[in-house]
Amino acid sequence: MLVLSDGATFEGYAAAHLPDEGFVTGEFVFNTALSGYQEVITDPSYAGQVICFTYPHIGNYGVSDLDDESSRPHCRAVVVRELSDVASNWRSRTTLESFLIEHRIPALVGIDTRRLTRHLRDHGARAGAFGHGGLDVVRDAAASALGTDGRDLVRDVSTPTSYTRGGGDLHVVAMDYGIKRAMVDQLAQRFRVTVVPASTGADEVRALAPDGLFLSNGPGDPAALRDQVAVLGELLGTVPIFGICLGHQLLATALGASTHKLAFGHHGSNHPVKDLASGRIEITAQNHNYAVGADSLERGVVSHVNLNDGVIEGISSSGDRCFSVQYHPEAGPGPHDARYLFTRFDSLLRRGTLEVL
Repeated sequence: MLVLSDGATFEGYAAAHLPDEGFVTGEFVFNTALSGYQEVITDPSYAGQVICFTYPHIGNYGVSDLDDESSRPHCRAVVVRELSDVASNWRSRTTLESFLIEHRIPALVGIDTRRLTRHLRDHGARAGAFGHGGLDVVRDAAASALGTDGRDLVRDVSTPTSYTRGGGDLHVVAMDYGIKRAMVDQLAQRFRVTVVPASTGADEVRALAPDGLFLSNGPGDPAALRDQVAVLGELLGTVPIFGICLGHQLLATALGASTHKLAFGHHGSNHPVKDLASGRIEITAQNHNYAVGADSLERGVVSHVNLNDGVIEGISSSGDRCFSVQYHPEAGPGPHDARYLFTRFDSLLRRGTLEVL
C-alpha cells in the first residue's frame, strides 16, 4: 500500500528491498525523463525523496557502473508502473531490481503512476509512505512522514574528506553539497579540482588558493543552510564563482535573494530554458523542489528563465564575478545543450569577465 499525507491511497506490489519496519517514508516527487533512470536514482539531490517515474517501463537496459552519479543511491525509494526483469544492453552488469536490492532501496510497482503523478501535480509534492506492513501501519507512517522543508540533507550526502581530480593549469575548489560525478568529470576536463566537504569554511577555501569556486547541486531546503550561505558571503567578490542547482540557490541567497518551494518542482530532462543574453533556447535536465524568488535578487541580474512557468533559471553578477544556473548543464545522460556554461566558467577564470558564448 502507498498512502500520502493527505490520505490518498494506492495499491501495488512490493519489489526490490523489503524494509524490516514494513514501510518506507519520504517526500514523493515525479520525474518525467524517458531514460537515465540509473542517473536519476543515484543523484544525491533526491535524498529524502521517493521518485515516481512517469515513463511506464523502467529497467529495460539494466545497470552499468559507468552510469552511477554517486557511490550509492540516496533516494528513499522508487515507484514505477512496470519494472523490467530483463536487461538488454551489452554494458549492463545486472538488473535494476538487483541493483536496488544491493543498495537496500525499496520499490513499489504496478500502481497507476499516471494517477499518482496527476495527484502530485494538482496538490503538490507530498510526504507519505508505502510498504508491505498493512494499511494501518503504512497509514500511521504516512501521517508522521517528513518532507524536505527546513531540513539540512546536505550533511548526509557531502564527502567527509577532500579529494582531487584533473590536472589543468587552473585550480578550482568545488563545494560538495551532493555533487554528481558528471559535474566532477566536466570540471576535471578543464581544471585541477579539489572537492571539499560542504562544511568547509571561508578561510579553509582561501588556504587552498583557488582560481575559482564551484558550488554543486544537492538535496533539501536551501533556507536550512545558513552556515553555507555565510561562507559564500565571505567569499563573494574575492574569487570567481559558478553554481549549479542548490549551488545556484545558495549563491542567490548570498546575493540577497529569497527562495521558496515550488508546488511539485522540476524533475525531468526536457525543460526549455531561455538564455536572456544570447536569446538562445536550451533543452535542459532539472531536479529541484526549491527556486529563487522573483524580483528578490538584490545584487546581479536574472540571466535565464524557464519557458514553461517563468521560474528563474540563472543569475549573474559581473561586479562579483559570479554566475549560476538552476538546471544541470553536466546532465547525464543528457541533454547537453548547456555544457557551454563550463566553458563560460573557464573564460571567467582566465579573463576575469562574464562573456556570452
